[in-house]
Amino acid sequence: MSVYLHDIPLAQAKERFQQALEKAGLWGVLGVESIPLDEHAAGRTLAQPVWARLSSPHYHAAAMDGFALRAEHTSGALPSRPVALSIGEQARYVDTGDPLPEWANAVVPIEAVEPLDAHGQPASDPRHPHTIRLREPLPPWTHVRPMGEDIVATELVLPAGHTLRPIDLGALAASGNVQLQVARRPRVGVLPTGSELVPIGQPVKPGDIIEFNSVVLSAQVNEWGGTAIRYPITPDDQEQICQRVQQAAEECDLILLNAGSSAGAEDFSASVVARLGELLVHGVAVRPGHPVILGMIHRRTGGDIPIIGVPGYPVSAALTGEIFVRPLLDTWLGRAPREPVQIEACLTRKITSPPGDDDFVRVVVGKVDDTLLASPLSRGAGVITSLVRADGLAIIPRGIQGLEAGSSVRVNLYRSAGEIERTILAIGSHDPSLDLLAQELPRKNRRLVSANVGSLGGLVALRRGEAHLTGSHLLDPQSGEYNLPYIRQYLPDIPVTLVQWADRLQGLLVARGNPKKISSLEDLTREDVVFVNRQRGAGTRVLLDFHLSRLGIDPTAIRGYEHEEYTHLAVAAAVASGRADCGLGVLAAARALDLDFLPLFTEPYQLVIPTRHYESELLQPLIELMHSSSFQKLVQGLDGYDPSKMGQIVAKL
Repeated sequence: MSVYLHDIPLAQAKERFQQALEKAGLWGVLGVESIPLDEHAAGRTLAQPVWARLSSPHYHAAAMDGFALRAEHTSGALPSRPVALSIGEQARYVDTGDPLPEWANAVVPIEAVEPLDAHGQPASDPRHPHTIRLREPLPPWTHVRPMGEDIVATELVLPAGHTLRPIDLGALAASGNVQLQVARRPRVGVLPTGSELVPIGQPVKPGDIIEFNSVVLSAQVNEWGGTAIRYPITPDDQEQICQRVQQAAEECDLILLNAGSSAGAEDFSASVVARLGELLVHGVAVRPGHPVILGMIHRRTGGDIPIIGVPGYPVSAALTGEIFVRPLLDTWLGRAPREPVQIEACLTRKITSPPGDDDFVRVVVGKVDDTLLASPLSRGAGVITSLVRADGLAIIPRGIQGLEAGSSVRVNLYRSAGEIERTILAIGSHDPSLDLLAQELPRKNRRLVSANVGSLGGLVALRRGEAHLTGSHLLDPQSGEYNLPYIRQYLPDIPVTLVQWADRLQGLLVARGNPKKISSLEDLTREDVVFVNRQRGAGTRVLLDFHLSRLGIDPTAIRGYEHEEYTHLAVAAAVASGRADCGLGVLAAARALDLDFLPLFTEPYQLVIPTRHYESELLQPLIELMHSSSFQKLVQGLDGYDPSKMGQIVAKL
């Protein structure tokens, strides 16, 4: 079997799929059902327009508590020459919402009249006087809701294709409607496949993968107006997959067959579709989500049903839902396709793209000064957290092999413009304590977005105006100072406030029990020891190189010196998984993954903040947190951290 039927552009794949759906009579609203107008109607999509059966209000209604009267009778009223009107003949008390007497055309609020009894004295009950006195005239229809003020009978209330909101239900009820004709919810079968999959909640062993793609896909379907039906995990057996697909074809309107869409020995999706129907597309020029399958399955009871072979990698699966499933559900529900909020932003670093593919790059977005910035996240198709953290997708059209840092890029936003305005963008050295900051800032109406590029990379980002602050712990080998020499070198023309964050303990992370008996940096040169390093420009890498130089150790003598990771937790994961025997990092990372820790150095971790940002309103909640004893206690709860000087200004440059 070929690797792909044909790797075709996204637009061509969608066109081929649409043609097959049109041929099968499946392009447009799938069906209409009548539902009662109640709270459960919210979220449904109208299949037919709704017209007003009644006017609202359907009578002239009092808009205030007061007295209904003829406006003409108040003509000439002055503070010095009031007009008196008798109750019953010329005025009548009404509550808000009461119908006006046929002869009335205005309402005077009760607090604007002088209620008098039969003797001309103030009435004991202002709602039941004998006479009222007014000291200013009223124009006609004052404080009256005339018939049809809101809705006039026979006018259009809501068009077909409108998805009902709670407030819409009130307008529909007010216009006299009791039943609604809505589009039937499409039934979408989600079929996870793979012998390596285990359900959520079951114990896992090496080689097992927790099956959660079906949860994500089903939640997408439900959110987008469909009804998801999750089927049990089917092992990698072609016959069993065929049986499950045929079952779903009889019960659903669309099948999402998850995993098995590539070309491995146990990837059966394409052959299953070809066997049970028609394989339209196998391979679409998009990244991530390349091995998408589009096809039609023949029902035993007659007719066809569409099937989408969804790639197994979680990011590819989620994006396949956005690219193919959501537009199809919109079509079946009869509503206009969703148009995402788009912005133009500047990339903070260079990215490369496959020249023949539409590339969907996950980015975080922030606004520094007046510039919107997009910082790319991990590109891995299996990194589901990159979608969790993403503020949007930067779309690199096919034919472009990449973009340089500073290039303008179009971003489809997941978040509102207001959230972007409240975002603090931190680019620089990774530290686990920043996760605590990200946890606390939303309580102060701020959001922290961070990108881990190392201390030097953070200073470069500040120089380019691409961040509000950077975390840094750069040791200068000549002076023994931290950060200041580098700030003078990289930010000579930018006023900077250097703020103490915390002193932290760095050391060697080793497996529990320290099976290799590693005790010092000298042990890194042993033949049986594999090291994992931080990336060039990281403060931890600079710290390591400084001490290796002092000890006269040649880095090339260390196995794994060129193996780079971008965070302390990634170093810990490499050691915990056995990919390395040790790495340099903070104690908190060792504790997080149950590793042993050999303490070596204490260093200051500091925040480098351009003074214009330090003094800005945006960063004031962050500065308040640094001086908060409760937040300092949170940081102190991380092993190996001393935040006693947190918030103190180290220097102003």
